[in-house]
Amino acid sequence: MPDHAPILRLRGIGKTYATPVLADIDLALVPGETLALTGENGAGKSTLSKIVAGLIPPTQGEMQLLDQPYRPASRSEAEALGIRMVMQELSLVPTLTVAENLFLGHLPQRGGFIRRQTLFDEAAAHMKAIGLDRIDPRQLVGELGIGHQQMVEIARALLGPCRLLILDEPTAMLTKHEIEHLFRQIERLKAEGVSIVYISHRLDEVEQIADRVTVLRDGRHVATRPMTELTQEEIVRLMVGHDVAESAVRPPLPPSTPALRIEGLGRGTRVRDVSLDLHPGEIYGIAGLVGSGRTELLRLLFGADQKDHGNIFLRGSTEAARITSPMSAVRQGIGLIPEDRKSQGLLLDKSITLNTTLARLTRFARRGWLNLAGERTAADNYVQLLGIRCNSAEQSTQELSGGNQQKVVLARWMLRDCDILLLDEPTRGVDIGARADIYAQMRQMADAGKALLVVSSDLRELMEICDRIGVMSAGRWAGSFARGQWDQQTLLEAAFSGYSNRPQEVKQG
Repeated sequence: MPDHAPILRLRGIGKTYATPVLADIDLALVPGETLALTGENGAGKSTLSKIVAGLIPPTQGEMQLLDQPYRPASRSEAEALGIRMVMQELSLVPTLTVAENLFLGHLPQRGGFIRRQTLFDEAAAHMKAIGLDRIDPRQLVGELGIGHQQMVEIARALLGPCRLLILDEPTAMLTKHEIEHLFRQIERLKAEGVSIVYISHRLDEVEQIADRVTVLRDGRHVATRPMTELTQEEIVRLMVGHDVAESAVRPPLPPSTPALRIEGLGRGTRVRDVSLDLHPGEIYGIAGLVGSGRTELLRLLFGADQKDHGNIFLRGSTEAARITSPMSAVRQGIGLIPEDRKSQGLLLDKSITLNTTLARLTRFARRGWLNLAGERTAADNYVQLLGIRCNSAEQSTQELSGGNQQKVVLARWMLRDCDILLLDEPTRGVDIGARADIYAQMRQMADAGKALLVVSSDLRELMEICDRIGVMSAGRWAGSFARGQWDQQTLLEAAFSGYSNRPQEVKQG
């Protein structure tokens, strides 16, 4: 770690809403170091980062920036002092270009008109300086993949002077290549004396990039130690307060009639003639690169998009199912946990109770009136079952951490009791403790005869929890592998196969 006077000091920082969420945090950050901030969902990492970045004020404590009192009244005030933050949730405007998003709020103008050529030239120069010149500054952000959008968000944070950069789960949406590029940029910034606060649940990344690690638990500072003195297992123990047991391998499934069978399903070039079968009690993973068609396949199965060709068969029926909308999919026993829980999976300003019971309100209706007490009881049961950290089931869902929000989405479909559950990146941005809880519930659902189809960018996750793994590449089905047939190299070769001219043997699901 660089031997310098601290750039930032925190003393006794706390934050209270209805109850304390952060208390007595003391930290010091020096120039040119990467401090990894870890802890379970709800531990206070994002709250602490938002205080430092000027998004929310602390309730207690004081901060010093370069030995001067520091209490920013807004994000823009913090940025003017060189404190910048890239938040976990994207804040880009999809209908504007990359360049317009980069310079939003200070677009180059003359006589009241935007100097568009100057805007694009300055954006292109900035993107080139940080190695992102392959992204066209004239392109609409909404047309970019989610990984490239994340890189644009990071590029925006690097405009202007930067003393401290806070990255909140920056790699959750990135490919391996993009992660490597981000890490190179972090090393460049550190060499220039910029301090980095790196928030991540991916402990292999923390081990690779951090100089020191700070662990929070239940809103309190547990430890700050050099990364060289820690192992991943010790970090986990500090995060959760106890050892986390490894998952046992599930026994092989007996033969059965498929719960879901698809034949030649396709939509344009996104999904091309995919066929597979999914059995009751099975956890079937789908791997592939970003843009390979995994999410689009789930959307077809859920009726969110309409297929161009192919058929879907349910529960051994020889007659193709007619799934024309998400509502018709739910009525036929199919649920979906979407990739973007905030915009597609939750009513953020509504309570945990409403979000939990949303897919089964008729169960609580009587003569046109909702049984509110019954709703609350059902939600309370799932709060307890899934360990959702909240004040009560009546708390607004937007006040929860990302992992607890994900548990609310899971609770909804557990209450609905769907036979087939589609899960798109179910543990993205979720800490190791919450991830273990979600894995346990997935296994219990499978043990109860539910059929689970899981998309994940984390191959290790799929290899841990799945009975079979299928791979998509460039919209096509590139192979299906049973447990014992796969390793990371095999899965990666299948994932890249559709992007080369080399023929590859395809095993249908």
